[in-house]
Amino acid sequence: MDAMSAQLDAVRLSSRPDPATAASAYKGNVSATDMQNFKKTAAEFEAVFISEMLRPMFENLEPSSPFGGGSGEKIYRDMQIDEYGKAIAGAGGIGLADSVMREMIKMQEGK
Repeated sequence: MDAMSAQLDAVRLSSRPDPATAASAYKGNVSATDMQNFKKTAAEFEAVFISEMLRPMFENLEPSSPFGGGSGEKIYRDMQIDEYGKAIAGAGGIGLADSVMREMIKMQEGK
C-alpha cells in the first residue's frame, strides 16, 4: 500500500464514527447484547438498501448466449445482487449502518 492510499484510508476511517464510540455517547440502559443486535440489524439494513439501489443497474441487461438466460437467470441474478450488497456493506458500506444504529439506540432509550 502506498502512502497516499494509507492517508485516504485514515481519513475515511476517522470520518466515520466508530459504532462503539457512537453507542457510548448515549447514556442509558442499553446492554451489550442489545448493542450487538443493533449493529447486526443496522448492517443487514444497509446491505438490503445497497442491494435495492444496485438492482436497477441490472434490469436492462440481457443474458448472452449460449450460457445465459433460462428460467434460473432472474433468480441467480437477484441472489448475485444481494451478495453484492452484502459485500459492499461488509467492506464499509456507505455509512448508513452507523446512522441507523444511532437511531435504534435513541429509540431504545425512548429519546
